[in-house]
Amino acid sequence: MTLATNQLTPGIVRAEQAARRVGVIGAGAIGRSVIDVLARGGVDGAVLACVVSQHPVGGLSVPQLTPTEAIGTCDVIVECADQVVVRQYAAKILDSGVDFLVTSVGAFADEALLRTALAAGPGRLMFTSGAVGGVDLLANAAAEEPLERVRIVSRKLPSSLLQPWMDAETHERVRTTEAPLEIFHGSAREAARFFPRSLNVAATVAFAVGDFDLVEVSLVADPTAELTTHVIEAEGPTGRYRFEIANRPSPENPRTSGVVPHAVLRSLSVLVGHPVRIV
Repeated sequence: MTLATNQLTPGIVRAEQAARRVGVIGAGAIGRSVIDVLARGGVDGAVLACVVSQHPVGGLSVPQLTPTEAIGTCDVIVECADQVVVRQYAAKILDSGVDFLVTSVGAFADEALLRTALAAGPGRLMFTSGAVGGVDLLANAAAEEPLERVRIVSRKLPSSLLQPWMDAETHERVRTTEAPLEIFHGSAREAARFFPRSLNVAATVAFAVGDFDLVEVSLVADPTAELTTHVIEAEGPTGRYRFEIANRPSPENPRTSGVVPHAVLRSLSVLVGHPVRIV
């Protein structure tokens, strides 16, 4: 996949501001796209310093380092891997004074991990909005008074929803369904645990509204789902809200949406100080 950053305003790095050194953890569908854009200087104010991956990554112009080496090398680390990486390294990264941009937001459904990360520093912890829109408005509404109801219905291709914990019968039922099949109904906290790679949208909305247990999630395996859809509904003292998002799945990894690398790059632009019109 080839990405181009969206130049909303002239991208000029002031001479007195050194470019921030960025490390990327993960070189899959999301990470490789982010790496390629950074490598060609596609984010003003950021320079690719290293890549961290369990497997050899070809075609790199920067070193492939261990997580510990990356922490000692970078000003910013971008996680494009999985929840395991977040659990293992979040506090270490932040305590080292390195900023940490996370895509696997669902990891922080673990309250103990969240408390540890929030207590760490002086590095800053930031989440990308990923494949979901409307979170700014939901956060604004929840800041006034707690929302009373939040619901998300997500539809994805069955093949992208198969999980290691499923027994043989469930696995086969999901894989072969010929009609839309609800395979999960519960809170965003439970969704993050059972579908760690497929429902980061639910975790992102939960953070926006400030309550993992308030957000009700329905996950539907739909064999006709050419697009990955999320319908978000919320209600509270400030009003009623409804958003429908329909993303094309990444060709490299149908568990994630193709828009996610763009979201990561835009979040990184904000983090390193690149001027944008809407934040």
